[in-house]
Amino acid sequence: MQPLKFAINHMTAPKLPLAQFLDLAKNLGLDAVEIRNDLTGNAILDGTSPKQVRALATERGIEIISINALQRFNDWTDERKREAEDLIAYASECGAKALVLVPKNDGTGLGEMERRDNLDMALNALAPLLQNAGLIGLVEPLGFEICSLRLKSEAAAAIGKIGGDTFRLVHDTFHHHLAGETAAFPELTGLVHISGVTDGSVAVSEMRDPHRVLIDASDRLGNVAQIKALRAAGYNNHLSFEPFAAEVHALSDPLAAVRQSMDFIRAAV
Repeated sequence: MQPLKFAINHMTAPKLPLAQFLDLAKNLGLDAVEIRNDLTGNAILDGTSPKQVRALATERGIEIISINALQRFNDWTDERKREAEDLIAYASECGAKALVLVPKNDGTGLGEMERRDNLDMALNALAPLLQNAGLIGLVEPLGFEICSLRLKSEAAAAIGKIGGDTFRLVHDTFHHHLAGETAAFPELTGLVHISGVTDGSVAVSEMRDPHRVLIDASDRLGNVAQIKALRAAGYNNHLSFEPFAAEVHALSDPLAAVRQSMDFIRAAV
């Protein structure tokens, strides 16, 4: 079996400017990162051009595996189309391989037919935009009860209608656990997001992004089991760290902390 392939999402160390974040990846021995369009004062929101992003990554031999993310992608409107076109253009010019697609997560659009119709509409509209740019759309179901797309099975069915290689799934270990879904669809998975929850006092139904930390032996999400199952079924792409907890973002030495988590996962898997 191939060695584990790790990557880091900029949410791992969101206070680091892009160049320092890329240096962090390089110093960890990684060759891939995800950049974000929701970090105030940082690329992309600070006006850093896609050419600058590409140059910084190329200098360090780092691949940008995705831009994270087009939010509310399954609430397809003229505004959403403009957002998608802008992000796809940016992703293409900066050298990113994919665009993460995040569903609306506000308690609306939960009816079964409404969910499916909205998802089909969005994917059919996005497909030609992504294809023309040579990008992959990474559909990321969210396990929260208020989310309009909780299950990978629903996303996989919609992707299957379109066919081809334009869309893949994100398997997020946090959201997979929250959704309570057993099916994993490794053959359709283009990226895995990893984070842990170690707070023993929070119920699964109450877990939120601020609980998401780096993975260690106290993890409650079954990250090791999820990774083992995905690999056994043939998944060999990146495992991308995506912790949202404030205590992770405040670390004075993220290099040591991420390396320790990588070492734990390697030993356990």
